[in-house]
Amino acid sequence: MYLYRMGFGMWLMYLVLGAPAMRAYEHYRTDCGVLCFFLMIVGFSASMVYDYFHQRDAYEQKKKWLFVSYLILAGIIYFFVLEGKNNFIDFKWLLHIL
Repeated sequence: MYLYRMGFGMWLMYLVLGAPAMRAYEHYRTDCGVLCFFLMIVGFSASMVYDYFHQRDAYEQKKKWLFVSYLILAGIIYFFVLEGKNNFIDFKWLLHIL
């Protein structure tokens, strides 16, 4: 639970660092975003593991809403971050490894 709260705090810092008044600290914005992502995923995963063993009904409910939230997040990223452009991830580097 505390990991998730710290992740939410990092997300708030990510938003604050994007403000024009915080231009001097803008180079920390990416670090806050990555740390936010990591803490929220680890916190939510720990919560899911706990619910799997101790509260099976809560686990089943979270599992259903997890898929819906991923779809909504993918839509938000596509329309607001990528602005609906055909920006696809370049997987050419993977061909060199294989």
